[in-house]
Amino acid sequence: MELLIIEDDQALGKALQRGLSEAGHPCVWERNGQSGFEEASTQRFDAIVLDLMLPDLSGMEVISRLRQAGVRTPVLMLTAMGSVENRVDGLKAGADDYLVKPFAFPELLARLEAICRRAGDRPSTTLQAGPLSLDLTNRRVTRDATEIILTPTEFSLLEFLMRYAGQVVTRKMLCEHLWESDWEGVTNVVEVHINRLRGKVDKGFSTPLIQTVRGRGYVLKA
Repeated sequence: MELLIIEDDQALGKALQRGLSEAGHPCVWERNGQSGFEEASTQRFDAIVLDLMLPDLSGMEVISRLRQAGVRTPVLMLTAMGSVENRVDGLKAGADDYLVKPFAFPELLARLEAICRRAGDRPSTTLQAGPLSLDLTNRRVTRDATEIILTPTEFSLLEFLMRYAGQVVTRKMLCEHLWESDWEGVTNVVEVHINRLRGKVDKGFSTPLIQTVRGRGYVLKA
């Protein structure tokens, strides 16, 4: 498992990182809610250990924003706030499990392994490519937590590009996938839709994600 720890307590954060790393699970440790959210929303992890009482953004705000952005990484809330109301609120906000401090490290490890197993048993309904997230169930697209409104054709086009993220997708592949038509090599319909999609996905952001590979097609680089 590759794990993200979001915990402001220096002693506990260091102990968690050391213990989980020694158990064979690489860890990234963030000390506040804002940096933890940014790391969780732009990098891929198998699970997140999340404290509730954090500077900048609370743990509840972190998980709410992650779920709104389409990030479905399993989250284990780890906190001293252990009332039934606290646990219910955490689970409703999107946490997959809730462990109250103080805790036994073997139980923490077992719970992390369990939520990762459950996540692996479910077919993914979200595609992630860097800051870009596509929710297949709700047909919702976000970039850095900013929602992008797409037409059905643009959504299907982006879905195809994201499934082949990092690989060149030819105009023929796009035409045959989207319109199930024979490729004639003369229509500019693909270029028209790509340009419209690029205008929505990349507009207002410093780094363009949809790039043209001259003479070959397009690639989504994230």
